[in-house]
Amino acid sequence: TKLKIFHQLLPVGANVKCLSDAGFFINVKDIAGVNHAAAFFNDVVRTHGSANNLPSSCTSKLPAGMCLFPQNEVKQIQTPLFILNAAYDSWQVRNILVPGASDPSWRSCKHDINQCSGKQLKTLQGFRDHFLEALEAQGDSSTRGLFINSCFAHCQSEIQEIWFAPGSPMLGNKRIATAVGDWFYGRSPFPEDGLPLPL
Repeated sequence: TKLKIFHQLLPVGANVKCLSDAGFFINVKDIAGVNHAAAFFNDVVRTHGSANNLPSSCTSKLPAGMCLFPQNEVKQIQTPLFILNAAYDSWQVRNILVPGASDPSWRSCKHDINQCSGKQLKTLQGFRDHFLEALEAQGDSSTRGLFINSCFAHCQSEIQEIWFAPGSPMLGNKRIATAVGDWFYGRSPFPEDGLPLPL
């Protein structure tokens, strides 16, 4: 059987676009200076024998595990893509920046940023800076939309209270659902990111 592109499985003229919610994982060292996420992704590729199924345009330049990081793949995605992500993605903070029991003094902070010390907040700001740099490295694209807020969250499209409700996060006076809808239907582009947390 011939492998079909997803768009070919749909009726002619279908409007095919992708929404990535909390999927822009970045390659950054953890608080101990260890590249924990890269080692994990390399193990995933080795365990599942995934190297041959990853784009050769990436694996010809980087180790296969690095090709699981969106920052190394988004440029090559031709399908219009909307990236919805928190710059302080709580899953990435808990599992990439401060994995496992790496530093007991982070236990309260990584679960509730209101419990973070000033030094820990600066570390979180550094994570946000790396996140935004990885996004900026993707370059501009007329088919790409962004909604990058400063929430401490992971996944923001799955519940109404975050997606589209009176108290939902807003950027440029738009809630997430409105920004995605405007982008999807071509009413207006939405490349926005929020302000950093106050220190």
